[in-house]
Amino acid sequence: MSSQLHLKSSFPLLYLAPMQGLIDAEMRDLLTRIGGFDSCVTEFVRITHTVHHRSTWLKHMPELNHGNLTQAGTPVILQLLGSDAENLARNAIKAVEIGAQQIDLNFGCPAPTVNQHAGGAILMREPKQIEHIVRTVRQALPAHITLSAKMRLGYEDKSPALDCARAIEEAGAQFLTVHARTKVEGYRPPAHWDWIARIKNHISIPVVANGDVFSLQDYQTIRDISTCDDVMLGRGAVQRPDLARQIAAYNNGKLIEPMQWEELGSWIKDFFNLCCNKVQANNKYPIARLKQWLSMLKLAYPQADDLFKAIRTSTTIEDINQILQVKLG
Repeated sequence: MSSQLHLKSSFPLLYLAPMQGLIDAEMRDLLTRIGGFDSCVTEFVRITHTVHHRSTWLKHMPELNHGNLTQAGTPVILQLLGSDAENLARNAIKAVEIGAQQIDLNFGCPAPTVNQHAGGAILMREPKQIEHIVRTVRQALPAHITLSAKMRLGYEDKSPALDCARAIEEAGAQFLTVHARTKVEGYRPPAHWDWIARIKNHISIPVVANGDVFSLQDYQTIRDISTCDDVMLGRGAVQRPDLARQIAAYNNGKLIEPMQWEELGSWIKDFFNLCCNKVQANNKYPIARLKQWLSMLKLAYPQADDLFKAIRTSTTIEDINQILQVKLG
């Protein structure tokens, strides 16, 4: 499967979002095996003053060792974050040398620690700097490497949105994902899908709509309001792990039943095992990740809250495995 799906397909595409600390390689593996996604984006790799070594790239994107594909065969896009255009370009070249086939630039991260260091959504205040970054990276990359970007609607307000989108297009990005909120709005509803339509009408490159898609109805509505064919799922895919599968079936003219708790139970155990395999002999990571996921799943599955309460005080992998066996079979 090509990693440059967006440029070659007229069928609606579904992307898995890059959510720092939430959608890591293990979650990408799990969600793409459940199915429905056409492509996914890594958590951002922070670019400052150095050029990263192979070990750093593989830490963020182990799929580089597997042709840029998840276990399910879903293409993975590498995302970079930073404000130093030249060093972003140098790192992008290094990533391509290691095997990356598609690069995405982050102009949307709302995290205060990132914004305080001139990265992510803070750059929405500076369309000219965004244009310089995108142009510098685009000119450094081989022509066959796809370059995309992800942005919010602004930092404090939405006034720079159209200028930033135009800057990204004119600098050579081949498509743009828009999260339909400003940095200050964070993840508070509503997402302003009408603004995505304004951006789409303002530029000619493809636009991917993102923000507050938690159901098949939300998917239908964001496409109607944004006028975008292509959509990116973030928190909605973590809360409802089969949402992409439902959407893919819908796009093929079918309606399928949502995943029941009984089926989800086997995926929960699978995810915990993936996390345990990542850091054997370290209890903290897999336990924290499982608790994090259950805290989100309970918004769609009440049974997840019961399981969360059962493991809440557990501190070892062995204890968690015993509880999962009892509760999930």
